[in-house]
Amino acid sequence: MEEFMRCYEKVYPQLYRTALYYMRNRQEAEDAVQDAVLAAYEKFYQLRDKEKFSPWIMQILVNRCKRRMREWFRKEEEIEEASVSREPDFAMASAVKQVFWELKEEERLIVGMSVICGYTSEEIAGILNKNHSTVRSKYRRALQKMRKKLEV
Repeated sequence: MEEFMRCYEKVYPQLYRTALYYMRNRQEAEDAVQDAVLAAYEKFYQLRDKEKFSPWIMQILVNRCKRRMREWFRKEEEIEEASVSREPDFAMASAVKQVFWELKEEERLIVGMSVICGYTSEEIAGILNKNHSTVRSKYRRALQKMRKKLEV
C-alpha cells in the first residue's frame, strides 16, 4: 500500500491532466482517474518493474477514458444532437445513427471525437497516438462512407 501511494503521488498531476485532456470535463476526468487508480491498485502486485509504474498506470487511464468516451457515443441523445439541424428530422437522425454504428471502431471514435466533442485533428491524433494527417484522412473517409450509405 505504501509503495503504491509513493508511486501514485509522483504521477497524479500527470494522470489528472491527461484525463482532463481526454474527457474535457473536470468531473469526468476525476472519475476516470479514480477508476484507473482503483484498477491499478488491485493489480499493483502484478507489476514486476516498479520503475514502469508511470507508463503502466497511464495506459490504464487512457483505456478507462476511451471506454467512457465509447459509452458517451452510445447514448442516443448525443448522436441525435449532433445530427439534428433546424427542425428535428427523426428519420434522418435514425439513419445517421445507424450509419455511424456501421463504421469501424476507430472511425467511430475519430468522427465522434470531432463532431460530438469538438476535438481538432491534432488533438485527436495526440489522444490516439497517431499522425494528425492520418486522423484527417480517416475522418474524411469515414464521412464519405457515411454520405455514400445515406445517399442509397
